[in-house]
Amino acid sequence: ISDQERDTAIAAAGSSKANVEADEAAVKQTELNLGYTRITSPIDGIAGIANAQVGDLVGPSTGALTTASQLDPIKAIVTAGEGPFTDFVSRHPDPDERQRYVNSLEFNLILGNGNVYPQKGTFYALDRNLDPKTGAIRYEVTFPNPGNILRPGQFGKVRFVADMKKGALVIPQEAVNELQGNFQVAVVDQSNKVSIRPVKMGERIGAMWEVTEGLKPGDKVVVQGLQKAREGSTVTAKDWTPPADALVSKADQQKKP
Repeated sequence: ISDQERDTAIAAAGSSKANVEADEAAVKQTELNLGYTRITSPIDGIAGIANAQVGDLVGPSTGALTTASQLDPIKAIVTAGEGPFTDFVSRHPDPDERQRYVNSLEFNLILGNGNVYPQKGTFYALDRNLDPKTGAIRYEVTFPNPGNILRPGQFGKVRFVADMKKGALVIPQEAVNELQGNFQVAVVDQSNKVSIRPVKMGERIGAMWEVTEGLKPGDKVVVQGLQKAREGSTVTAKDWTPPADALVSKADQQKKP
């Protein structure tokens, strides 16, 4: 072929290549534009009822289209009072040991209907500060949630054993009479006679109170009708059954996933 024909063919090939590259760029731009029509959540979970419907014009200023929440695992927000929190930190002064201990804890969840959730929870995070209004600190616990049984906004109770004190004696707080810093309990003997006995108290655990001195295992104390119990009086003793959440303080009973 002549030089002119060769040059023409080379120019045509270059033009065709440029057209192909332009078409490829157009395809990529179209794919990018098409991607803007699909909204994908950055997390796995469940979406709430949509705020926008098919046909609505939406944009950055429209606001949230819906709210997505991670459900498995799900976080429970729990609060601990300043007193129990300070006591716990005092018993575990080393930060590394305290973190290892907290990570080893198992948390139980009591649902709103009173049933115990079958999955055990684990510690996730502790807030940086106490709330000055409530005097409590927040921490988060994660629970496996297969089947999406738990949903955001639910309330329940969280229980866990923070520390174990073997041989501790605990009695209901309502069984203790406090007067100017001194504590007394009404003890019932085998003949159902009452004796008023001074005692020393330790930690409060929910609705219960630890007795450090003044009682021994097997002693019976008056729980209800303490105001009527007098030294030497005879009473009719009945067994008392503590409520299921007696060892859970009111401040620590509620949690919100």
